[in-house]
Order: sequence, then C-alpha cells, then structure tokens
Amino acid sequence: MLTDTLSAEDALPNPAWAILDTKDQWDAFSQTVENQGIQSTSEPLVQSNLMLDGLRCAACSGIIEQGLQATPGIISARVSMSKKRAVVVWSPSVTLPSKILTTIHDLGYTGFPATQHEDDLVSQQKQRAAFWRWMVSGFCMMQVMMYASPTYFTAPGEISSDILHLLNWASWLLSLPVLLFSSRSFFSNALRDLKQKQISMDLPVALGIIITFIVSSAATFEPNSWWGNTVYFDSLTMFVFFLLSARLIEVKLHRKTLGALESLVSRIPENTERQNPDGSFTRVLNTKLKIGDIVRVQIGEAFPADGKIISGNTSVDESLLTGESTPIQKNHNDDVIAGSYNLRQPVCITLNTIGESTKYGQIVNLINNAAVEKPRLSKLADRVARPFLIFVILSAAIAAALLWDVDRGRALMTAAAVLIVTCPCALSLATPAAMLASASAFVKRGILIKRLQAIENIADIDTIIFDKTGTLTEDHIQLKAIEPKTGLTESEALSVAAAIAQHSMHPISRALFKANKTSSNLDTLNLVLADIELENIQETAGAGISGAIKMSTMERLPAHLNLIGTELKLGSAVFCGIAESSTNAQQVYLANNQGWLATFTLQEAIKHNAAIAIQSLKNSGLNIELLSGDRSNAVENTAKQIGIKQFQSACSPEDKLLRLQALKREGRKVLMVGDGLNDGPILASAHVSIAMGKGVPLTLAHADYVFLNGDISQIPYLIRHAKQTMSIIKENIAWAIIYNLISIPLAFFGILSAWLAGLGMAVSSLIVVANALRLTKFASSKTDTK
Repeated sequence: MLTDTLSAEDALPNPAWAILDTKDQWDAFSQTVENQGIQSTSEPLVQSNLMLDGLRCAACSGIIEQGLQATPGIISARVSMSKKRAVVVWSPSVTLPSKILTTIHDLGYTGFPATQHEDDLVSQQKQRAAFWRWMVSGFCMMQVMMYASPTYFTAPGEISSDILHLLNWASWLLSLPVLLFSSRSFFSNALRDLKQKQISMDLPVALGIIITFIVSSAATFEPNSWWGNTVYFDSLTMFVFFLLSARLIEVKLHRKTLGALESLVSRIPENTERQNPDGSFTRVLNTKLKIGDIVRVQIGEAFPADGKIISGNTSVDESLLTGESTPIQKNHNDDVIAGSYNLRQPVCITLNTIGESTKYGQIVNLINNAAVEKPRLSKLADRVARPFLIFVILSAAIAAALLWDVDRGRALMTAAAVLIVTCPCALSLATPAAMLASASAFVKRGILIKRLQAIENIADIDTIIFDKTGTLTEDHIQLKAIEPKTGLTESEALSVAAAIAQHSMHPISRALFKANKTSSNLDTLNLVLADIELENIQETAGAGISGAIKMSTMERLPAHLNLIGTELKLGSAVFCGIAESSTNAQQVYLANNQGWLATFTLQEAIKHNAAIAIQSLKNSGLNIELLSGDRSNAVENTAKQIGIKQFQSACSPEDKLLRLQALKREGRKVLMVGDGLNDGPILASAHVSIAMGKGVPLTLAHADYVFLNGDISQIPYLIRHAKQTMSIIKENIAWAIIYNLISIPLAFFGILSAWLAGLGMAVSSLIVVANALRLTKFASSKTDTK
C-alpha cells in the first residue's frame, strides 16, 4: 500500500480528495479486479468509476485518457464522452484516488467519484443545456427580426421580390438552429408522451412549431405556390424564445420557493473527522459512519448524526430544524441532532443514531413525501388538463378546416396559434406552486407538513380540539413531591418509577425519568435500582405503562425491597387499580399486583403564549374545546387560565375519538392539536391535525403538521397562511381559466398571431408562479394578533 503520498492536504487542488485515499473510502466508487499479469506483482488492481465535467468534444476524451495513462500507477483509462464518465484501473501500491483526481484537474477538467455529486452534476448539465438553448434562440430571433423588419415598415411592392426572397432564405437558415437545437426538449418530451399514450403541454407546442416551420419553409421554397408567400420565421423564433425564457424563469422561481426545503435536505456534510483507534482523526465519508463512532465537528460544520457531546462545549444553531433562531448552549453529555450547526468551538461527539433514523432523517423523509404528494385540487387540475389539451387540438383542426379553402397558409398558422396560446400548464401549476411555496415558509418556522392537502383542510376548519399536557402546557413537567409506601424511601420509589417510565415518551414519564437521572443524592442502592430491567412492557394510551421485573434483577435487590413485587404499573389511579387522591394536584401512581407503592405529585406550567393564541383563534370565529385525560380540577384550572369555556377531563383516547365523531356528524371540520403520542387515533381521524413534535419521534406523530418547536402561538398564523394560500390558488385558477377563455377565441379567429400566442402562454405561466411566490414569507411576528 502506498504510504508516502502527498505531504499535506494543501498540496491538493481540493483537500477533501485526501479522504478518498483509504480502502474503505474508495470502495464506495471502486471494485477490485484481477491483475491478470498486467504487473509483476500479484497485488489486485482497483477499477474506479468517475464522473467528469468540462468535456466539450471527442478530443477532450483523448486528452484525459492520454494524460491518465501517462500517470504512474494507472494501468488503463477509458472515457465516455456521451456519459461524461471515466473508468480508471490503477495500482494501489503506486497511486491513490487523490492523485488521479489531481491529474484530471491538471488537464483542465473536473472529476468526482461516481457516487458523489452525480445528481448535482446532472442537474448542472441540464441547466447549462437549457441556458444554451435559450441563448441560441435569442440570438437567432434577433437576427431573424432584423431580416423581417423591412417588411414591417414598407408598403407591398417597395421591396423587390429577389431581395425579399433572399431575406426569407436567410431567416430560414437562422431558424434551423432554433428548430433543431433550441426546440429539442419540446420534441423529445412530446415523443416520450406519445410513446406512453399521454398528452402534455409539449405536444401542442411541438405541433405549433412544426406547422409554423413547414408553412414558412414552403413559402420560402415556392413563394408562388398555393401556400402563399408569407413566412413566419419571426413568429417561430420569437415564441420559442419566449417559451424557453418563461421556463428558465419558472425554474428559478420554483427553486426559490423550495429554498428552505432544499437547504434543509442538503445540509448534512459529505465528510466528517472520525477518531481512529490511536486517537487521531481522519476525514471519512458520512456513509462510512457507524453508531458508536466518535467524530469531531469543527466550527461552522453541521453535525452528521444524532449524538452526545463527550468533549468540549459550544452553541448550536437548530433554527432550520426547530424554527428557533436563538443559538442553544450545549455542554458535556448534552444531546445534539443531525443537521444543526456548531457555532462556537470544535466538539467531539459519540454517535447514537445515524442515517434515516435520526430526527433530521425523519424530517427529510417527511419533506420529500410531502413534496411528491398531490393535493386534491392538483389532481383535479391534472384530470382537467388532458381533456383540455384534446379540446385544444380539435379546436386547432377545426380552425384550420374553416380557413382551408380561403387561405391554406393562414389556416395552418391559425391552427398553430391556437396550439401555442393555450396554457393548461398555468392550471396545473396553480395549486402545487402555491402549496410548495407555503411548505417552504412553514419549514422556516419549524413547521413540517406531511400532506400538502392539509393546507386546504386547515383553511376550512371551524372547530379546534386541544389536548392539555405537552400542548397547552410545557412539556418539561416538574416533580413536586413523592409519597412512598412505608418501607420505601422517596429516592427508592422514584428509581423504581423511573425504571418503567424510561420506556414511555409521555411527558409525565419523561419528567419522572429526568428527575431520577438528575437527582444529586443517588447512593449505591439507588444506582442498582436505576438499572432495573423489565420485560413484557405495555403502554396503554392515556392511562399508563406496565411491565414485569426480570428475575435476574430481583436477585440483585436487597431483601427489604421485595415489597415492590415483580409486576409494576405506573399511571392513573384507575389504571393502577387504586383509590384516587382527593387533592387537586396532578398526580401519577406507582403500584404492583398487590396495590399502591407510591404517589408522585407533579406541577406543570401553562405555555406563556397559550392564552394569546387561544384568544386569537376565538377572534377568528373558531370554536375551541379542551379534552384531557387529567383530573377535572387540573383541566378546569388550565381552561380558565387560557380562556377555554368548553372542556372535558378524564378523557381516554376513545372518549376523545367519540367527541370528534360527534362533531363530525354535526358537520364540523375539526382541527386536533395534541402531543403526537397518546392522541394518535384522534389525530389520524380529524379533518386536519397538528402534533407538538418537540421531543416526540416524528414516526409516531400521526398528524398532518408537526410543530418541531412546540410553539402553539404559530397556529393562528398557520391557519391564516393556509387561507391566504387557498386565495392565491383560486386567483391562479381564475387567471388560468380567464386567460384561456380569452386567448383561445382570439387565436381561433386569427386575431392573435403566433408570436403573440407564444408570449401570452409564457407570461401566463410566469404570472401563476410569481403569484405563488408571495407565499414564501410567513407571518413576520408571532405576537401580532391582528
């Protein structure tokens, strides 16, 4: 193996290439091949697949092949010009991937491992090709207009037929690049759709381009034939230029609407410093990271996975993941989440969760699923678009037939105008453009949407049902007092409760577990209790959790603790089968199969902005209800403090579901707001639902929206923004309908020329996208209640 390579990473054009110089890294884009006597040694060779950029012609392929084959250690190199790929066979005892990539760089080109940047490179190539198609069409359009302009400003007969014929031939030659190069995407997409027996907007556009070129070519070749002597090359080049311009702008605007989504799903770094067994650090691709690895995250880098800080302390930016703009202090043993940025100083973390299992991975999956999901209005527009296009093609044929005996050239150009002026794409873009723009605005506020249809649904609601714990109240409930059974100390009772509470994500369970974990007076006995192992764990939503202590654990416990038994329950009095206390405080109970073991009194604080949010919702004319599984006094106190008049306590999930179903029978459209765990059935059954996802696994949140930061004050703005989204969608649909109702008759009767038709279609699509772009800005103030 080569050991003496580049003396420093700085010697490389791209220092990151050095991370590819170990076998576990190059295996991602390489494979081992047999030596077959190529070299005197028996060492296997490596065949690597590389992506190339900067190739312009076949000569480039030869330059790269010759340059690589002249490099020591490279056995062979084959370059595909069409696929922009290179297959390089090399000896790992002589050279390394970083040297290969440096050689390609020195030759004036750029190389990447085929597993990296492939999508980005393909996207860049498509954008570059689209730009050149637009440039060519624009240049040819200007030249054709220059040749056509004399006919605009002179009377018939002022230009001799020879000069006019020469101008037409020049226009024909300049129209060829527009037809064969700039319009290629229209033709290829139309052919693809025809092969799949589908109709898209590219089909009438392609037909219009072909008809215009044929009519104009016929008039150029045989100006005295029945086609007439009128050419339309200026119209051809102009509407191709307009359409390509609109598509470039549309893509740019569309990327802007998805800016927050793209920045979120692409913020994980490609490589990270991983600690070696000897304590040193080496940069490796993130695909090579494993649970338990120790990595060092530098200032400004994003954490590659969920983990725990084991060295150092810093401030972390979690704004794009939670919507919280204030940096969060992270110290030793604090958890960090993938995708958040390290702001202050380098820290070392041990990885607990990697890949799609991280909170970041779950967020990305939600975003990707939401982006491809089609809402009802979008599906409706797609269904309308196909028959609409068939109607347009038939209208074009009818228009041509009506004028055929009068002027065949004019008949065909009228048909072309009808084909080009129609814009079902505006109708198809009306809904997804607006909804994706809103989804982008939501992400900036720490709000994830799981279904785009939820935007339409939440704009229609008239009733909101709130859960209490973790929704209207803070999720960090505090333990106020412990009342243990005689024979148990408070710390012992808490340790036993924490052993079972750690298996639940309910806020009360998390509070008990945290209280035990942070207790400052754990002695040796309680450390043993903290390691209690349970089996047969079952959680009953809205009631409690139960489990059995393993026999191996029972054998370790002191004799005086036999009173805790083997079957444990933690939850409400009813769940534990004991009499409920008469106090007004919130309490949870620990019991075994023989009865009560301990009572834990908890206190929770109402979210500081809950009352303002409720008042804002009430001002909007919405009916508000509170359904909670807690005691009546606790629920009543919370309801009074935040201004909810209709509430119900001691509700099981089934009770909540029954209430929801009753409201639905009354014709109500209900928004359910819960903590995402115990409210699963009602969240899934509501017209639309919100889960307060702070600290909640997103995979367990059966809701349409997830509030990552748990900020209830954003609900009024979410509803308001959804209503604005629906208003803009209606504006876009109305515009698309009005535009087509006006433009198609104008084109049908020959009033609208082909180039004006192309301009109208381009502008129509841009208006829809630009109108949707207004939705990328969410409410600027969380406290504005206007």
